[in-house]
Amino acid sequence: MKKDTELVNRKADHIKINLEQDVRSALTTGLEDFCFVHEALPELDLNRLDASLRLFSRRLAAPILVSSMTGGTEEAETINLRLAEAAQEVGVAMGVGSQRAALEHPEQAATFQVRRVAPDILLFANLGAVQLNYGYTLDHCRRAVDMIQADALILHLNPLQEAVQAGGDLNFEGLAKKIEEVCKKMDVPVIAKEVGWGISERTAKLLADCGVAAIDVAGAGGTSWSQVEMHRAPDEFTRQLAATFVGWGIPTAASILNVKRAVSEMTVFASGGLKDGLDIAKCVALGATLGGMAGQFLKAAAISTEKAVEMMKLTKRQIEVTMFACGAANLEEMKNGKLTRLQ
Repeated sequence: MKKDTELVNRKADHIKINLEQDVRSALTTGLEDFCFVHEALPELDLNRLDASLRLFSRRLAAPILVSSMTGGTEEAETINLRLAEAAQEVGVAMGVGSQRAALEHPEQAATFQVRRVAPDILLFANLGAVQLNYGYTLDHCRRAVDMIQADALILHLNPLQEAVQAGGDLNFEGLAKKIEEVCKKMDVPVIAKEVGWGISERTAKLLADCGVAAIDVAGAGGTSWSQVEMHRAPDEFTRQLAATFVGWGIPTAASILNVKRAVSEMTVFASGGLKDGLDIAKCVALGATLGGMAGQFLKAAAISTEKAVEMMKLTKRQIEVTMFACGAANLEEMKNGKLTRLQ
């Protein structure tokens, strides 16, 4: 029971720390090294640009993902419902936080169940991949998807977070084979997601061999979960251990390029330190399909659904204005030489 209580408390701590503390990585995303070529005569009508796309049989109005954040507490339920209502109104994708708490405490399932307010959104279920080494099976994965009527399943990878967390799950050995088994037998696409330290070429190839449908690079440059764990460390030893890794990871821009070099056809989601629609547009130009943000949407949803809608609409318009000013009529055109690396 102690472990169960600790899991619920951890979820509440994560929300509180992300809202109140500076938990940024010491690294930057690397996106600042790129800029779009400005076109003073774009020969486009801004109001006729097409920022939409289709992914996993759902239509999105823009390449925006409300990145996986939370669930498992009363406050998390409110935030998830507000985020989902906003995502439904604006037409963007959303992931929920790890559903382990709800699988182990079915009464918490409602904190993740957002279909009642968002019937049409592209929705991702979420479990920690390492749990496959701690008794979780294909059945748990299916239950997570069924619980929220998700379109796909995210298996998140967080070895560093587990390593610096008191009581973390440390056995990642043989995990690729278990991920491959899930990919083969699930009825929905499986997405592999880092949580803020990025993806190497080696890992991208390994995940592609497992059969994942997409990789969310979640690169360094945004929230550092080692910093989050530092703020909730139970003792000085654990606090210093977590603090060591504030500058660890592969920046987001480099992670996108790593995946595209390793597996050119892989669908990439870009997250990790993205600030706005301009950053999302840069990620699309580098080869990503979606750009995910968490903190900005979390802070807006903590206030109201209306604030979350406003933030998502602003992000969408930032992408559209970027397309307009660089002469791209649609998302594919943004990938055709519109971005340049600064010297």
